[in-house]
Amino acid sequence: MNSSWNLFTVFLRIGLFSIGGGYAVIPLIREQVVEKTGWISEKMFTDIITISQMTPGPLAVNTSTFAGLQIGGIAGAAAATTGCVLCGVVLSLALYRFFQTHRTSACVLDVLNGLKSASLGLILSAAFTIIGLALYGSAKPGAGFFALNRTALCLLLTMLFMLRKWRIHPILIMLISGIAGFLLYL
Repeated sequence: MNSSWNLFTVFLRIGLFSIGGGYAVIPLIREQVVEKTGWISEKMFTDIITISQMTPGPLAVNTSTFAGLQIGGIAGAAAATTGCVLCGVVLSLALYRFFQTHRTSACVLDVLNGLKSASLGLILSAAFTIIGLALYGSAKPGAGFFALNRTALCLLLTMLFMLRKWRIHPILIMLISGIAGFLLYL
């Protein structure tokens, strides 16, 4: 379907610009594989995010791997995963050396504080993307009140209540949610 090289280069760009990792990378992956290239549908991307959150390992790596697998099979998964993590590994090694030399610099500490703020913004963007996909079936704003999936909203509020009120373990919440989703969306 798509060459491994195309997947590698797309995910290399994603990895290069995914400051903050995890939830911050979700909007970048969605933009590339759903909107720009059209390799997968919005629904499939939502399913990939769900599976990625439930499997062990970093969210960005899991999402890249599952998206690559869906798009290009095993070779696509390897290419997407390698592309996603390669920049992070190289940049981490370079930044480690840099920060070891400049760890007392006030300017460097100010830059780090700015990056923390940018990461928070990216994480919030990812949260709104996931909420939009879950409750409206689309990540685009303005889907309208009548497009709201009330079943998903009730399930979200119920699980949030259970999590906060009774401090139920998150894995149990995911299990209950999965069973409820299976029963409610048959």
